[in-house]
Amino acid sequence: MKRAYNFNAGPAALPEWVLQEAQKSWMDFNNTGMSVMELSHRSKDYEGVHNEAKALLASLLSIPEDYEILFLQGGASLQFTMVPMNLLDNGQTGYYALTGVWAEKALKEAAKIGKTEIAASSKEDNYTYIPEAGDIQVPENAAYLHITSNNTIYGTQWQTFPTGLKVPVVADMSSDILSTPIDVKNFDIIYAGAQKNLGPSGVTVVIIKKDLIKKNPALPTMLSYETHASSNSLFNTPPTLAIYLLSLVLKWAENQGGLEAIATINNKKAETLYNVIDNSNGFYNGHAAKNSRSKMNVTFTLQSDELTKRFLEEAKQAGFVGLNGHRSIGGCRASIYNAVPLEHVEALAEFMKTFQQNA
Repeated sequence: MKRAYNFNAGPAALPEWVLQEAQKSWMDFNNTGMSVMELSHRSKDYEGVHNEAKALLASLLSIPEDYEILFLQGGASLQFTMVPMNLLDNGQTGYYALTGVWAEKALKEAAKIGKTEIAASSKEDNYTYIPEAGDIQVPENAAYLHITSNNTIYGTQWQTFPTGLKVPVVADMSSDILSTPIDVKNFDIIYAGAQKNLGPSGVTVVIIKKDLIKKNPALPTMLSYETHASSNSLFNTPPTLAIYLLSLVLKWAENQGGLEAIATINNKKAETLYNVIDNSNGFYNGHAAKNSRSKMNVTFTLQSDELTKRFLEEAKQAGFVGLNGHRSIGGCRASIYNAVPLEHVEALAEFMKTFQQNA
């Protein structure tokens, strides 16, 4: 079977090794005579999977002991609500850096809970750039600053993060977590839907500083971080299969040499595609400003809608999947998450060159 050149934005490519390992135990996990999907989440066999996933994530990201790791459901979209519900106290204000649609959605949900303000925005330039981290200032009495580290639709990514603030920093890292080393201590909450770099859809990772977890009887039970932290994310039935596959992805990342090695490959993949765009004499035009370019989502347009349509049709015929730009801005987008092999990116680069020559 020939694997597709999968450039989907999410759910996205998974490492072949992960799929093969999962296949080995599909019918019989750990000699239980059952699939992981069939195990009780209260069983010792599943508990081992659950805790190993936490330990692997803590090791790969060097997560300090004063942080809790939670496996939740509802995607990053539910975190748009949980963050303000748990952090936005009466009289305080949540500050948001607007760098794309998902940041807008996070702000919209927070505004339903309490007071919000925009700390910085690139909306006036159709989100082609990331605001300067050093220019972002928020009052010391703010509830938090929220950022979206990578913007899948527009192909922009924070190159440096705001530091030295006196308020909690919350980051939606759904589309670039595990792609490069980060200093977790610079953030008070990191959350990420798994379906891009961490595993399949269905589980959301939340890394939260323990001193932000408070018991608040007024909160709905399932929307309180304390509920999940106090029960090792086992208050209700978790997405057991998704967490098992997440643990395999983390093992794969460890086997690649960790985040330093993964970042080296990701840099090479991004450089390969951006070089084609930059050397095309305007045939391909990148959406993002060069100093804000994403290493996860390469967005570009061609010289006309007709040419774009032809490019996408021929790319599909050649086995390339998921290159359509987001419906809100059109154009093209190649999502080159961790699991997308360098060889697939090089094949796309060659296709782009050949398409330009024949256009």
